[in-house]
Amino acid sequence: MAKMSFSLILLSLTTILSLISTLHAQSAPAPAPSGPINITGILEKAGQYTTFIRLLNQTQAGNQINNQLNNSNEGMTVFAPTDNAFLNLPAGTLNKLSTQQQVQLVQYHVLPKYYTVQNLQTVSNPVRTQATGQDGGLFGLNFTGQGNQVNVSTGIVDVPIYNAIRKDFPLAVYQVDKVLLPVEFTQAKAPAASPAALNGTKSDSSDNNKTPDAPAVANGSGKMSVGFGMVSCIWLMLCYLV
Repeated sequence: MAKMSFSLILLSLTTILSLISTLHAQSAPAPAPSGPINITGILEKAGQYTTFIRLLNQTQAGNQINNQLNNSNEGMTVFAPTDNAFLNLPAGTLNKLSTQQQVQLVQYHVLPKYYTVQNLQTVSNPVRTQATGQDGGLFGLNFTGQGNQVNVSTGIVDVPIYNAIRKDFPLAVYQVDKVLLPVEFTQAKAPAASPAALNGTKSDSSDNNKTPDAPAVANGSGKMSVGFGMVSCIWLMLCYLV
């Protein structure tokens, strides 16, 4: 009887230990994928980002993102416009951009830090992007949100952040259904017109700086005055001698 009880106890302990081991294996996090992160590979796997991938490759921004991700502790956040987002742009928008503006456009969709959706709801606006200069005053993004919904605004484009294509540190990739056009692209200042041009008259600096000419003296009247003076002088001398 004692041997049977001992056997039952041993069997129960074995069963419990086996169950604990199984539960622990199921709850353990899956190992992170090996190899360096590749932003274009992630977007290709997700589909519907052909135009954005092309811009990443043309501007070399894709390689810059990959290098920074694999050599930084800050991580990065990418907002990926869908192909439909580019199709909804006015015709010729991308073709009208200079090479520098195309680079800035792609960099404007990248934050040099990893953000979760919850982080984006509490950031201090505007948030720096890869296109932001050293002074930090240009090419920023603004975020507003409530609950699980977050909107990103450029000043001329406002769009919700939808699907998280990837959300594991060090890279978060979020889908946006509009291209994030920076307001700086619409703020190119035309050269100021001169007051004369506004009045419809021509301005000639050489005319303004020219001194007025002295009034011309009539040559005939000058000669007559000299001749009359000489006659008067001779007449007075003759009168004195007489």
